[in-house]
Amino acid sequence: MRFGDVLIAVASLFLITVLFSYPLETMLIPTLGFSWAPTIGALVSVLLSSLIVGYIFSRKMFEGRKESIARVSVLFAVLMIFSIVVNNAALGEDFTQWVHETYQEANPTASLSTFEWYVVGGMFIGSQMFMNAITLVPLTLIGLYVGSTLRKPPKS
Repeated sequence: MRFGDVLIAVASLFLITVLFSYPLETMLIPTLGFSWAPTIGALVSVLLSSLIVGYIFSRKMFEGRKESIARVSVLFAVLMIFSIVVNNAALGEDFTQWVHETYQEANPTASLSTFEWYVVGGMFIGSQMFMNAITLVPLTLIGLYVGSTLRKPPKS
């Protein structure tokens, strides 16, 4: 798979994930709540999107399937991790307030300096990036592999 094909596959995977994620999360919030619905919705949408993209790009992935799938999975995870940083930056004060409230709930007697709050905020973002990396890479690997095996290989 050429690099241009990898980029198109990653862009397709990102777009399809977004198109699945929002409606799915919106439907799940009334039953699962704000804590679990976004997580479950995102995981399901990534898996479904990976299956679709694996199926669509299966012919391009046929030669060097493992390498192609690995490239798409890693680049997709990097794109999603970047989107976390952008999302948290876009939330601005709301993200900062959430970090403060969450930390204070866990450590009610803590009194932190501005620099310490800065470090805690970085740790929150780092933990989100870490969790996304360890969940997205395996999910996309599985989805892309299964999706690519659903379509018959091209005749030679």
